[in-house]
Amino acid sequence: MEDSRTLSGRTAVITGVSRRQGIGYGVARRLASMGADLFVQHWSAHDDDQPWGADDIADVLAGIAEAQQPGGRLADASLDLAAPDAGEALIGLAADALGPLDILICNHARSGGDGPLAEMTADRLDGHFAVNTRSTILATKAFAARHDSSRPGGRVIWMTSGQVAGPMRDEIAYAASKAALAGLTPSVADDLIEAGIVLNTVNPGPVNTGYLDAETTDRADRLDEIRAHFPAGRFGEPDDPARLIAWLVSDEGRWVVGQVISSEGGFRRWG
Repeated sequence: MEDSRTLSGRTAVITGVSRRQGIGYGVARRLASMGADLFVQHWSAHDDDQPWGADDIADVLAGIAEAQQPGGRLADASLDLAAPDAGEALIGLAADALGPLDILICNHARSGGDGPLAEMTADRLDGHFAVNTRSTILATKAFAARHDSSRPGGRVIWMTSGQVAGPMRDEIAYAASKAALAGLTPSVADDLIEAGIVLNTVNPGPVNTGYLDAETTDRADRLDEIRAHFPAGRFGEPDDPARLIAWLVSDEGRWVVGQVISSEGGFRRWG
């Protein structure tokens, strides 16, 4: 039987691939191992401002290349997705580098500079919306405009967050920008399916991308409490949601359309 998980001959664009502990890196390595050619976007300036800091991009790319199948292609760009034209620019750069595109995974997100409702401002809301929501929608538009419907395996993955399953009262701007994507998923999926493109949205759950490390966390007094809410006794790891995303973009995921799927390892928010 032919392996329906193979992505040989397909090209994927993955955003937010800046750190080896990030979900984007885990997804890139998964897809690389399945034979996909990859175009990855990074923006280290964002990570420089976070407690966990930025990685050397050369090291990130080397780790992805290590997972590639023989002959696999890899290209990258440093691009600030806060710019109004960033979504279109992303797809243009990817197509110029690698040709026809089959998969778009919008993993990027603005983190930090947030707060509860009482501290919310127009600038905070606009800043998160520009990166997390606007660029995702416009990159998807640009991807769909270039997509060759005669090529099999057109896929788009958006990323939402825990607001689909419980409150995030101290991250109102982030939660709002991600909730917009979850709410819009059925509408855009219904549009894209006519062009042979399958869209789904993933909530990766509490994945330790650095913010749950004792050395860099902003919630050091709660780490044990949070860990206790996982039946497996551990936080999510980047490869956990990467496994789901890899399945969704493979031929095996072709019949799952317009869904918002949580990948949380049984995480219990209460109790």
